[in-house]
Amino acid sequence: MSNSATPSMPGSLLDRFLARLLDGVLLAVVVWGIVATLFTSILIGGGLGYGSGAYFVLGTLVALAGLAINFGYYIFLETRQGQTLGKMVMKLRVQGPDGQHPTVGQSLRRNAFMAVGVVGTVAGDILGVIPVVGGFLGGLVSALIGLAGLALVIYIAYTINEDSTARQGWHDKFAGGTRVLKEQPEAVSSPPVTPPAT
Repeated sequence: MSNSATPSMPGSLLDRFLARLLDGVLLAVVVWGIVATLFTSILIGGGLGYGSGAYFVLGTLVALAGLAINFGYYIFLETRQGQTLGKMVMKLRVQGPDGQHPTVGQSLRRNAFMAVGVVGTVAGDILGVIPVVGGFLGGLVSALIGLAGLALVIYIAYTINEDSTARQGWHDKFAGGTRVLKEQPEAVSSPPVTPPAT
């Protein structure tokens, strides 16, 4: 924790959304720009070729690697510093129920909602290999699970907004009571003004 700022009030929904957005953009660049390109060149450009089986393997591997990278990013930074890069920019800090950095288990639980999208991708990929109807079924299941993930994110935002005191979302409560606090600059005391001598 820096000496120039002290977390003292709950982070607003907007600040938290912007922090997640910044982290999401950063992680998307890593996962889709680097990991997906690497896996594509190895799997598709390598031995598997362009068959549907190759795309099943590719989609599943990228989804699982993306989830692992996302979890690793949030868990490492939240447990070590209490802040991801997005939270640093927005001057937010995550605290565990005891006022310290969250534990690995608490950070994993508060970020578990991110796994929903991966479940949809993997389920869609698995169903996609079924002849004739696989593409339709895979797309349908992936879309339905994706909508469930979106509904969960909206619910989390709703619960943050409804808790006007602590601004704890459902995921914070699921993690045992984590909190996201906004750093407030310390008041700078100015020296007393003395009247000029006459």
